[in-house]
Amino acid sequence: MSDQHSIVVRNVSKTYKVPINGGRYLKGLYRGRYQQVEAVKNVSFVAERGSAIGLLGRNGSGKSTLLRMVAGAEAPSSGRVLVSARPSLLGVSSALQPKLTGVENIRLGLLAMGVSAGELDEYVDSVMELSSLSRESLVRPMNTYSSGMRARLTFSIATALSPEILLIDEALGTGDSTFAKTARKRMSSLLQDSSTVFVVSHSAATLRKTCKEAIWIHDGQIVGQGTLREISPEYAKWGKFTANKQFEKADEVIRWNLENYEAPNIVLSSEVDSYINGS
Repeated sequence: MSDQHSIVVRNVSKTYKVPINGGRYLKGLYRGRYQQVEAVKNVSFVAERGSAIGLLGRNGSGKSTLLRMVAGAEAPSSGRVLVSARPSLLGVSSALQPKLTGVENIRLGLLAMGVSAGELDEYVDSVMELSSLSRESLVRPMNTYSSGMRARLTFSIATALSPEILLIDEALGTGDSTFAKTARKRMSSLLQDSSTVFVVSHSAATLRKTCKEAIWIHDGQIVGQGTLREISPEYAKWGKFTANKQFEKADEVIRWNLENYEAPNIVLSSEVDSYINGS
C-alpha cells in the first residue's frame, strides 16, 4: 500500500457452508449435509484516499458480504484485505438499542467509538444538530422512530468523528430528501478531509447522490468498475431485461461486461508482505 491508498482488496473470496434441506437438529447440533456457497469470488480492487465509491448490485450479489470483510466484521476464506485505518461500518440495522432514547443511543454510540467522557457532551450536541431530529424525538425510544429517522441518527453518529474509511450499507436510501442533502454535504466534507467512502446499494440513483466511482458486483464477481456514469447504463440495461423476464438478454449483458472487465494486478511490496506474514 502507498500513502494514496486507503483500501486494498486482493484476490478475496468468501465461501459459506449452508445446510441442505432434509437435515435435522440433534441436541442443538445440525445433522445433515452441507453445500458450499460462494458469496464473493476472487475480488480485487484498490481505493484511494478521498474517493467515494458505490458498490452496485442486486440483492444477494455479495456486495454486503464484501463490505463486512472490508470492515473486518468477517474474515475472507482466501485473499487479503488491507486498510489504512479501522473502517466505520454504518448499516440500516445498526447495533443501537431500540428501547433507549435517541440521546442515550448517541452517547452509547460515541462511547463505543472511543469518545472520552470529557468530550462526550460536545460530540452529543454536534450529532443532535446533524441529525436534524427534534428535541422531542430525541428523548423518545428509537423503536418509535420511522426508518428515515433511524437513518438520520445512525448516519450522524457514524460520521461524528470524521472516520478515515466510512462504509455505508443501504442507509442513504431510507431517508427523506432533506436528509439526503444533509448527508451529501457531510460526505463532501469527509472527502475533502481525504476520507474514503463506500456506499452499498442496488440503486444507481441512490449512489448518484454521493458517488462518482462504482464497482458492479453480480453473483459474487466484479463485472464492471469505473465511473458511475460508465457503469450505470450497463446496469440499467441488465435491470430492464431482468424486469421484463428477458433473462437470456440479461445474461448477455453480464457476459459482455465480464469479458471487457480487466481485474487489477495487485502486487504487495516486500515490506507489506513481510508484515502480513509476521516475518
